[in-house]
Amino acid sequence: MLRRRLFTILGFVIALAAFAIYVDAPGTPGFPITLGGRDFSDLELKRGLDLQGGLHVVLQADLAEGEELTDGAMQAVRGIIENRINALGVAEPVIQLEGNDRIIVELPGVSDPDEAIRLFKETGRLEFLGSGPFPLEEDSVVTPGDPGVELVLTGADLAGARVGFDPIGNAEIQFQIKDEAGARFAEHTGNNIGNYLSIALDGRIIQTAVIRAEISTSGSISGSLTAIEARNVAIQLRYGALPVPLRVVQNLTVGPTLGQQSLERSITAGIVGAILVIVFMVAYYRLPGVVAAISLLLYSALVLAIFKLIPVTLTLSGIAGFILSVGMAVDANILIFERAKEELRAGLTLTAAIQIGFTRAWNSIRDSNVSTLITCFVLWQFGTGIVKGFALTLAVGVLVSMFSAITVSRTLLLLFVRWPGLRRPFFFAVGRVPGLKA
Repeated sequence: MLRRRLFTILGFVIALAAFAIYVDAPGTPGFPITLGGRDFSDLELKRGLDLQGGLHVVLQADLAEGEELTDGAMQAVRGIIENRINALGVAEPVIQLEGNDRIIVELPGVSDPDEAIRLFKETGRLEFLGSGPFPLEEDSVVTPGDPGVELVLTGADLAGARVGFDPIGNAEIQFQIKDEAGARFAEHTGNNIGNYLSIALDGRIIQTAVIRAEISTSGSISGSLTAIEARNVAIQLRYGALPVPLRVVQNLTVGPTLGQQSLERSITAGIVGAILVIVFMVAYYRLPGVVAAISLLLYSALVLAIFKLIPVTLTLSGIAGFILSVGMAVDANILIFERAKEELRAGLTLTAAIQIGFTRAWNSIRDSNVSTLITCFVLWQFGTGIVKGFALTLAVGVLVSMFSAITVSRTLLLLFVRWPGLRRPFFFAVGRVPGLKA
């Protein structure tokens, strides 16, 4: 029964290793499936700004003379910018406050810096303006209070906004109105059928239409909008207007040259570190060290596969978290091997010592890893983009290391000790153990 179970687990481990190698292989075609908006046919490793280049922008509050920032205003600005950038699909952006009135934004892999800056810098002030029987020209600049112009609704009265398409395929912004504003909008549209209603974004008219019927719950904004423009406007409306206007004080496009050098050095450091760990484990623990080395290689392949499948955007801090988790993966094996050596010295058979060693070392492995995961959770909750990257890669590494140490190492050791030539104390580096039995 034990033999059959061990070979079943071994078959699963081999299949898992083959899957990880396929995912890790450069240029792999991936899988022709899409889940949760994630296209698994693209399994390229995502890299952060410090590795692949991108956009670095410093924004400063643009206040009128004598005007002061209110408490929490810049925190609110940071949250809105972060939501807008996340909606763009930029992987692992860095958005952090600098001083009292500045925000630093770093966007890796951005192809159109001007469009990105325009999106998260604009205030996104939406206004529905009634102009009676006189239409307002598109692209003209109008403000409420101008002769014949009445403010009907603002962007704050919207419950949501998204991009859609009209029957002939033109992009439009579809919006929903909050309940308390719906009655007010229904009253205005109902009383002004045949008159004009215009929609202005940041004071510029983007659409003017004739009111054909009463509108209370939802509507759409169309006109001369491209799909990208409609998406950007919808993002601005969905995540609100900036409470503080911003101006760009620094705009740098970071090239990938430094990132490529950093990546190569990080990979070299990881390879050298892994080789040194493997040499130490084999020299000190002999056969169990070989098992630990095999588990470590499988661990590395699995972690890299997970990074590509999620996907995780790797930064230098993320690579540091991964390399740190390599040492922690071996640490679990050391606890197990040392415990097995104690059981051997107590007179147990080799198979029993390995099984008990794994069982009794589990509590220490579990507690240390759970403590690390708690730390990762705290870093993820309260850290910025770089710290979050470190926390995520370290957490993934810790979880996979528990599997590699408890399942892979245990299965391989129990299979190896079934070979008579591998039962001698020399292969397990336990010193002289009288009457050692398998």
